[in-house]
Amino acid sequence: MLMSWLAQTICGLQNDEEDQVLVTVLSKSGSAPCLAGSKMVVLRNGASYGTVGGGVLESAAQKRAARVFKSGIAETMSFDLNGAEAASMQMICGGNVKLLVDYVPASPENSKLFSSLRDALQSGEKCYLIASLGRVGGVKAPTLRSLVLGNRSLTGEFPYPPEWLDRLIEKASRSTYPVEETIEGEQFVIERCYIPSTLYIYGAGHVSQQLASLATTVDFQTVVLDDRSEFANRERFPHADEIHVLESFDDCFTGLVLDGDSYVVIVTRGHLHDKTVLAQALRSGAGYIGMMGSRRKREELFALLQQEGHPAEALERVHCPIGLAIKAATTAEIAVSIVAELIQTRAQAVK
Repeated sequence: MLMSWLAQTICGLQNDEEDQVLVTVLSKSGSAPCLAGSKMVVLRNGASYGTVGGGVLESAAQKRAARVFKSGIAETMSFDLNGAEAASMQMICGGNVKLLVDYVPASPENSKLFSSLRDALQSGEKCYLIASLGRVGGVKAPTLRSLVLGNRSLTGEFPYPPEWLDRLIEKASRSTYPVEETIEGEQFVIERCYIPSTLYIYGAGHVSQQLASLATTVDFQTVVLDDRSEFANRERFPHADEIHVLESFDDCFTGLVLDGDSYVVIVTRGHLHDKTVLAQALRSGAGYIGMMGSRRKREELFALLQQEGHPAEALERVHCPIGLAIKAATTAEIAVSIVAELIQTRAQAVK
């Protein structure tokens, strides 16, 4: 995970008393050669760790980092990779990129903050990293940096009203990318640092194997649940975060806390089990519910569930047939179509 790498890298550099400049991709559009949230750490000697897209764009960021080392003041950089600027940078990919180039001196305060970030990530605790950049148009000052845990405990400096913190966290909790926010003239960048999206896969067959492996690579925490230990085991699911062997699919949500960042995929071995799991999923707070099957199967199960009292509007939440329509045929292709739909749903949820 990107943030885990960042915390480990900066902690090591802080221990070595190395000052750093942290370059973060705040936003991108079009075919720019980077992802929002990508990071690069630059040292005073020009060495760097990580990437914000490579090529001339990265070279420009490293040159700006040298200036930030001298001033100690964060700067933003915007690149239009569609016109003259793209030509001058010898980049033909197109798009727009905005970078934050921020000074992170070696200090006890920063060492404590990034150690706290590392520990929170290792324990799976929710946390948010905030950079306070000062007033719009005001005299620039060094960045005030703070880490906020899910229980609102704070490491670092945040000398602003508590309601500002609530507003920033609310914004960041709905985005997988850095969020820029201005409150009463004060500028902030806040990032959600934990992996919030948990994928609950009900059924441990061949599609589930491919699905769990692929979903992990795109930052979903994966939980596999089945009532067959010969299927739901670490040998078959080496990359799953959790594997649960159920006594049965009855009460298979017991002990789970599902919210809008929870994704349920139902791929059990039979229609009866699918119906059992789906009935419970509809009563949960899951942000996404998907079930594998034909349109005919969907209509039959939905009719039975309506007879049992589940309203039609609740059933409209269910993605069935599951996955994007890419003419998937093999188990691997089906898994790709499902994960593509999960990514799409997650992206739409944070707009």
